[in-house]
Amino acid sequence: MSIDRREFQHRRQQVMEKIGHGTAIFRSAPMAVMHNDVEYTYRQDSDFFYLTGFNEPDAVAILAPHHPEHQFILFVQPKDPEKETWTGYLHGVEGAKEIFAADEAYSIEELEEKLPQYLEKAERIYYHLGRDKTFNTNVLNHWQKLIATFPRRGTGPTALEDTNFILHPLRLLKTAAELDNIRKATAISAQAHNRAREFTKVGHYEYQIQAEIEHTFRLEGGMGPAYPSIVASGANACILHYINNNRQVQENELLLIDAGCAYNYYNGDITRTFPVNGKFTPEQKIIYEIVLEAQLKAIEVVKTGHPYNLFHDTAVRTIVEGLVDLGLLVGPIDEIIKEEKYKPFYMHRTGHWLGLDVHDAGGYKVNEETWQTLQPGHVLTVEPGIYISPDIKPAEGQPEVPEKWRGIGIRIEDDVLVTATGNEVLTATVPKKVEDIES
Repeated sequence: MSIDRREFQHRRQQVMEKIGHGTAIFRSAPMAVMHNDVEYTYRQDSDFFYLTGFNEPDAVAILAPHHPEHQFILFVQPKDPEKETWTGYLHGVEGAKEIFAADEAYSIEELEEKLPQYLEKAERIYYHLGRDKTFNTNVLNHWQKLIATFPRRGTGPTALEDTNFILHPLRLLKTAAELDNIRKATAISAQAHNRAREFTKVGHYEYQIQAEIEHTFRLEGGMGPAYPSIVASGANACILHYINNNRQVQENELLLIDAGCAYNYYNGDITRTFPVNGKFTPEQKIIYEIVLEAQLKAIEVVKTGHPYNLFHDTAVRTIVEGLVDLGLLVGPIDEIIKEEKYKPFYMHRTGHWLGLDVHDAGGYKVNEETWQTLQPGHVLTVEPGIYISPDIKPAEGQPEVPEKWRGIGIRIEDDVLVTATGNEVLTATVPKKVEDIES
């Protein structure tokens, strides 16, 4: 499922066509420290990986289509046998050229000396001012020096532009190779959810269920969790990003699991909510069926040509109608939606892009008024929910919530690929109908 290096070359070529006589700079992600001198498993910056496939820290990639000899340049850590004994194999300068197809490669220690030759005749510098403040300053200093000498040379970059606006629209449309990896990530994620439901019983701790999920991720060849796994029993399901996972599950409770596997840098993202003892209470079933109806109707409108926001609006309307029928919201449907009086029950959006990042790159709107239009190759999540916290505070003018509804939290999430003829639910193998869950 790895990406062929020709695809990385094609991606770089697309960017270089867009920047013309500019130079683009990309910085690798730094190593993250867990504590003291212990580091987390390394995870490359998604933009850097998308363009290079290079998975080492302390690296810089340059795209310079105007340069007469070198259009793709990598600055990397040099080979160092003593260091590699402790921290693992490095590709080094030669590997950057032979394996990753760089036209030229240098030690990262040569960056200050070599970088100016790729900037001095560029019309613009393309660089995203990220979290590495030291490197941000380094790029800005180079630009300032070139600006200062522009009157004498008559050439050089006169503007600095963010690479996100060039690169992220490309990342938004997934290639066949990317979809292969996403399918694998979602398939493993689905397998883990099904294993979790089989394993769960009254008396288990949330972390035991989490262990089964993440064991499946690794057992099936995944990199591990795409994000911190949420295993939320009872009222914990009303906490959107609950990750303590330390409570013992009880009789007559629901369990909400939001977990996804990372595979070759691509991600799955699934949420299911089910009764721990296999049978919904009447109140749980009513709320669950509202959320399920909202999700199914939202998925129906995930189609080529539809505006991105349509599936969210569809889910919101269905949820509001259901809560009005129960008397948990009162008033005209359109007014409740316009004034967002439903938000104590449903406070988040219905989905997000999915890919190399769980909340993947790409704009949701093309301008202040216009939403992105869905196209074949878009991958997104559809995840409506209803959360009735034990201490829920209704919106102004809305009724108090009876005790029998409090503590119910439900979310149902699938990963959906937009196709030329409609959509494909990539995570459909995880049951969500009431009769399938209770069987």
